[in-house]
Amino acid sequence: MESVQENFLILCTTPLYLLLILGEILVSNQQKLHLYSVKNTLSNVYLMLLNSGIDFAFRIIYAGIVFQWGFDHRFMQWQIGIGYWVALIIGQDFLYYWLHRFDHEIRFFWATHITHHSSTLMNITVGFRSSVFQPLYRFIYFFPLALFGFEPLDIMFMYTATQIWGILVHTELIQNLGWLETIVVTPSHHRVHHASNPKYLDKNMGMLLIVWDKLFGTFQKELPAEEYQPIQYGLTKNIENPNPINLVFSEWQQIWHDVFQPNISIKQRLLYIFGAPGYSHDGSRQTSKLLRKIEESQE
Repeated sequence: MESVQENFLILCTTPLYLLLILGEILVSNQQKLHLYSVKNTLSNVYLMLLNSGIDFAFRIIYAGIVFQWGFDHRFMQWQIGIGYWVALIIGQDFLYYWLHRFDHEIRFFWATHITHHSSTLMNITVGFRSSVFQPLYRFIYFFPLALFGFEPLDIMFMYTATQIWGILVHTELIQNLGWLETIVVTPSHHRVHHASNPKYLDKNMGMLLIVWDKLFGTFQKELPAEEYQPIQYGLTKNIENPNPINLVFSEWQQIWHDVFQPNISIKQRLLYIFGAPGYSHDGSRQTSKLLRKIEESQE
């Protein structure tokens, strides 16, 4: 279930992505930046295809049934125009912020989102390194848009449109963008988001606008080398054997192991599922908040 606009957008942006990726590879090779590896890029494509397949198979349910039900029971009526599209892009970006934030703060959802953060490199193809199972629940966050009178196909179109920016900010080649840094998510902001350094963990959750992070306390600017350590991409503990199965299921396997270990309470078992990623009942692992506190105490 796709709109004509969405298909046209995908058709137009695909050659753009290919040209930009090729250009980034050429600059990387020329300047010996080592931004790409064959294995990493193939992993990005593999995860994108899995995500796209699930989304394609499931969208008839969430768009054709769930969103349509919400739209049929809407309590607002819009005149299609500039105000409609501006309200939709702002509303969707706001809801995406909370989707993304909960993906980071609740382990059950982090087990899906971890695939996107498992790359130790940063380049445009990492933007396609999708959270494989996210299409199975992402629609829940955007359902209120249908109740507010936005057409189901328009909701999906706008998500696809904002993803263009969300993909292109995955690069090391663009530095500070001046006044834009105060309004939109930039490559600098998103490099912080993908960092495993304690100060940078769980920061800069927005897709298009950085204002949500500034409003809700998750903003962190990229610091110069003289103020803080260089960015390390990936996870605080990277996947040891990132084969096609482990890339998708490693965190689910770890959750299973944690939940069914002996001699822990029901509360502890639930926290291993719905608590913060890194929670452990015995202190053997640390959450991002605890890692930041440890780092701050050592400064």
